Amino acid sequence: MSSYNKVEAPKKLIKNGLRVDGRKPEELRPIKMEVGVLDKADGSAYVEHGRNKILVAVYGPREAHPKHIALPDRAALRCRYHMAPFSTEERRSPAPSRRDMELSKVIREALEPSILTQLYPRTTIDVFIEILQSDGGTRCAGITGASLALADAGIPLKDMVAACAVGKVDGKLVLDLNDLEDKYGEADMPIALMPNTGKITLLQMDGDLSTEEFNTAIEMAVEACKKIGQMQRESIRRKYLQGDKIA
Repeated sequence: MSSYNKVEAPKKLIKNGLRVDGRKPEELRPIKMEVGVLDKADGSAYVEHGRNKILVAVYGPREAHPKHIALPDRAALRCRYHMAPFSTEERRSPAPSRRDMELSKVIREALEPSILTQLYPRTTIDVFIEILQSDGGTRCAGITGASLALADAGIPLKDMVAACAVGKVDGKLVLDLNDLEDKYGEADMPIALMPNTGKITLLQMDGDLSTEEFNTAIEMAVEACKKIGQMQRESIRRKYLQGDKIA
């Protein structure tokens, strides 16, 4: 078993210019995306981002239930982020944790600016994000997958939303932190972006960065989100190209 699979903190997270999983500081983890994976949902997506495995289902717009949550001028967006009991090395409780509830709110606020909710007053759009396997950066991968599932559901969007984190490890800025880097690094800054408009819909930070490091980190994250946004568009395109071939 490689040192990357061990839970204890390594003495150094960057050796000879390479990180614990063999990546360069500015390198994304391998990403796989697929849409339309669930027949029963209005829209769905499956995302593998590094060793993260995430399934997203979208339902709606549909009649608000219970009725008191309906908004007179727009659709109400509801998000449920949940880590499966088997998603981490130690079994988690199946009940939603405080962190799950916080990230549900964070993801909803990151997605809302991209959705034309005013077209569907007094309805709800429900987004279910299930983390099947976790390895750091699940909120960002969850946002990416949720936006993909919304597009698959045919819900009008101003733009897709793609997300990625930048952090500081062993004094160096690194892109797309894995679990070890997230736990033992010096800073973590998740960012969500609408790639075409350039609008940032999420920016959080845990740790300390200098002004210069912060500006560089923003540039790194924006470029990464643009690459992920291109992957999102290609995955949607693949689905319809396959449909044309079947027809």
